[in-house]
Amino acid sequence: MSNIADKVVVITGASSGVGESTARLLAGNGAKVALGARREDRIDALVRDINAKGGSALGFKTDVTKRGDVEALVKGTVDKYGRIDAIVNNSGIMPIAPMAALKVEEWDRMIDVNIKGLLYGVAAVLPIMQKQKLGHIINIASVAGFKVFAPGGTVYSATKFAVRALTEGLRMELKADNIRCTVISPAAVATELPEGSSEENTRKNLREFYKIAIPAESIARAIAYAIEQPADVEIGEAVIRPTALDF
Repeated sequence: MSNIADKVVVITGASSGVGESTARLLAGNGAKVALGARREDRIDALVRDINAKGGSALGFKTDVTKRGDVEALVKGTVDKYGRIDAIVNNSGIMPIAPMAALKVEEWDRMIDVNIKGLLYGVAAVLPIMQKQKLGHIINIASVAGFKVFAPGGTVYSATKFAVRALTEGLRMELKADNIRCTVISPAAVATELPEGSSEENTRKNLREFYKIAIPAESIARAIAYAIEQPADVEIGEAVIRPTALDF
């Protein structure tokens, strides 16, 4: 992973799971990481740990549903490191429930985090990357962006189909600026994601389903693989599943 060293990478949703694992892996290979998440105490602890181990990390309290928070994360990164080589739009939620339950507030929240939050990340870094004529936008989708996960995951799947469409559109529009675009689509990963439902029966079913989950480090390695490629090589899409999963 020698091509990762000294790259400046912004990661949202970095306080746990895939975001935290990615931060640790990239920093361990010499990247400078700027980490954003709502849980400031966990971000601060992660930054201290990375820096104590000889890495370079910054932390920002970031709610991706607030455009100003995302802009502050990106501005703070540039102020410290002078550039941004990649952003990992990792923040996401998955409150699963049947459509008939009418969890409209949860639908709104998923759209705000999974789609609008990602777009705020793109909007914040794009002018910088276009000026640099160099950059990499990595968006985290899901296998639910290929096949609707229903009953229960209809709106979640819709947001992840959107992430894949947005990433492909960005790829087509930004190649002239030498900006790479990658979408990573995990399946069952051992993170806090399945605990997002407000319905106990749904959480119970998801816990059972997630017994085959793979570690978050598996997704971090896929992200690192995309980042470490030479500038003229773009990993457009990666789907990562537990071997035992047929979804």
